[in-house]
Amino acid sequence: MKNLLNYIQSRFTLTEEDTRLVQHYFITEHVPAQTKLLEAGKVERYVYFLSEGIVKGYQNLDGKIVVQHLVPEQDFFTSLDSFMSETPAPDYYETITDCKLLKISKPDYNLLQTQSTFWSDFIKTVTNEHLNCNSNALKIFRY
Repeated sequence: MKNLLNYIQSRFTLTEEDTRLVQHYFITEHVPAQTKLLEAGKVERYVYFLSEGIVKGYQNLDGKIVVQHLVPEQDFFTSLDSFMSETPAPDYYETITDCKLLKISKPDYNLLQTQSTFWSDFIKTVTNEHLNCNSNALKIFRY
């Protein structure tokens, strides 16, 4: 939990109540290596924070596994469109190593959004950081 709180506090100041809400709504889970967290065609139910370990995000395109994300420690991941719209995901997420995750469900995510002073702005910031990172990675592969 400390890693998650440090990550958030590196971007936003948390009140004591905000800290309590994060501790209340995020659940810690220890997951063994090679565990599927999400399969294509299923609806993503969680936003994850990877405290320890490595997770890969990939798609199966015409029978070929295409790895699209290697999630580093101290970062968030989810199939965002699936999570937000509650529609089937095109992605798979799987642990590569034993992992320590903190996760929040969609109902708890919504509660945190309405009860905290920071969550909406924090999620926008993190999403924009990830989109900018993906955009910069694509520029590397041009020409």
